Amino acid sequence: MKNFAYVRATSAEDAVKRSQTAENSQFIAGGTNLVDRLKVFLDEPAQLIDISRLDLKQIEVTAEGGIRIGALASNTAVADHPQIRRDYPLLSRAILSGASQQIRNVATVGGNLLQRTRCPYYYDTVFTCNKRQPGDGCAALDGINRMHAILGASDACLAVHPSDMCVALAALDAVVEVVSNAGRRQIPFSDFHRLPGEAPERDTNLETGELIAAVILPPMPFAKTGVYLKLRDRASYSFALVSVAAAVDVAGDRIRDVRLALGGVAHKPWRSPLSEAFLKGKPATVKTFQQGAEMALEGAKPLTHNGFKVNMAKRAIKRALTISAAGGGLA
Repeated sequence: MKNFAYVRATSAEDAVKRSQTAENSQFIAGGTNLVDRLKVFLDEPAQLIDISRLDLKQIEVTAEGGIRIGALASNTAVADHPQIRRDYPLLSRAILSGASQQIRNVATVGGNLLQRTRCPYYYDTVFTCNKRQPGDGCAALDGINRMHAILGASDACLAVHPSDMCVALAALDAVVEVVSNAGRRQIPFSDFHRLPGEAPERDTNLETGELIAAVILPPMPFAKTGVYLKLRDRASYSFALVSVAAAVDVAGDRIRDVRLALGGVAHKPWRSPLSEAFLKGKPATVKTFQQGAEMALEGAKPLTHNGFKVNMAKRAIKRALTISAAGGGLA
């Protein structure tokens, strides 16, 4: 890797200020994804700003009854937190399905939000990749695209977002709090990540120099029935072919409210607001859940090698919704 300056920030504000001193600065905490990219020259920062010792690790109850998770809280701390396990179990299950214990001990919440695709064409510089080099082309269009997107893709990029945690956060209506020279602002999770469009090199809507400070989970009583279902080639921490985060609120025999998000199918965690709107007020039956699943996959555009994802996603949605409606539990 190329030489770079290394500095250690003393506060979130100090980290943001230091990021302005070099044109290509990056923050590093656990480094579980960034270091991999440095090793293969995908990232070549002029300056790395170590934020790992900042006071951003707290997990605490908000005044509204939700949870505020510091950006430097480890994945292990979040997955094991008693209130998260009780009130937001789908988040805990998503994290536990996403990586080994050793990685979870080091990886942070903020880093999880910022991890980049594991598309092999992005990592292998022999192939063209618009995410790595804008305007270069997308080798996955005519290549082996079994793991790639079926929703929200463009000819510029077919890569999928790799995170399990982020799929759960999308379903939970999380909010991302960021700090910059202009102060602090909050970004709804649905607006945090981007679809590729013609600028696949941009994964998020963060502005230059903005630092993630926390993720906030709003109160959601029916999230206690939440389910995270992950389908993958092997059980040992593979990335998802398809994943589903679902929570269903049932009153009597009717669906009062519902949240649904998919992973492994798009450039960002994929919410399905049309499907959610359709399900509200309907009978909590397998037939209804099947109809909601069909609606969630409307507009899917499978590629040469990943057409199986469409039916896989529909079945996974139906199963996750059914389990949540019955009270939750392991999927």
